[in-house]
Amino acid sequence: MLKIFALRASLILVGFTAAARGDVTLLLEEPYGNFGGMNPTGHAAVYFPRICAASPAVLRRCRPGETGAVISRYHRVGGYDWLAIPLVPYLYAVEQREDIPTSATREEVASLRDGYRRRHLEDVVPDAADGATPEGDWTQLVGEAYDRTLYGFTIETTEQQDDALIERLNSAPNQVRFHLLFRNCADFVRNVIDYYYPRAVHRSFTTDVGIMTPKQAAKSLVHYSRKHPDLEFSTFIIPQVAGDTPRSSPVKGVLESLIKSKKYAVPVVALAAFHPYVGAPLVIACLHGSGFDPEKVAKEDEGPGMRSSIMTRAQQAGREDR
Repeated sequence: MLKIFALRASLILVGFTAAARGDVTLLLEEPYGNFGGMNPTGHAAVYFPRICAASPAVLRRCRPGETGAVISRYHRVGGYDWLAIPLVPYLYAVEQREDIPTSATREEVASLRDGYRRRHLEDVVPDAADGATPEGDWTQLVGEAYDRTLYGFTIETTEQQDDALIERLNSAPNQVRFHLLFRNCADFVRNVIDYYYPRAVHRSFTTDVGIMTPKQAAKSLVHYSRKHPDLEFSTFIIPQVAGDTPRSSPVKGVLESLIKSKKYAVPVVALAAFHPYVGAPLVIACLHGSGFDPEKVAKEDEGPGMRSSIMTRAQQAGREDR
């Protein structure tokens, strides 16, 4: 079973990088855990097969055989605004494709993450005072596929554009700027993709009251690609790794979260019933939010080498139970 999964994961990554070539991929990542339950908007990052990490905070062009880096904005990680992690560690907390496990318990995931941190991220995430593994949001830097399913939306770029982005990010101050409402991970992704294609990714005042969300970022990029069929565009799914980690949940927009989340639904419906000016926008937001299903879009538009068959029966069954 280990060899079968390792082969599947290797094929996923080969297809991932082959389909991307020199492009930029928006990664839409499902919410998980307690925070994901309260704020089910998920996470957003960008992946570049031509851009690699000289260090987590310094970018360079990739060398032959390297698979690129995932870059995202984080909250309270080393005092940085953004950090870059090589693709395979970012997804699976290992350095070689053949080391990707069949499944992993929470204890095994923690061990893989801490091992990678001690080898490569000590300067960014040092040990706790007693030498133990530190707590904090740094765990989002490595092993994301253990915690959640990811959806990729890839659009073409040029080498010149990638070089310009490297220069831009390396030369600008890289100090923490995170703000949940105004400078979150989706805002970072919006700024990066808009650097290549102005206004390709934009906010929605209808569904998210102007707050940039990962789902809106993916939705607007898909719409942009359909308005520009001359640009090569592809999608794919990276499923959550099997194990005893709770399954991630569907990503939502801001107002969609208020309507569809049980903890908010009753007070929101009551408010909407007594205040029509509140109720109408919520209904519109729900309809608009429900109209974009990243899983459906990814399966319909998957690029070469990234077939929907990578979703196992167990994972599909888990989704149907939500």
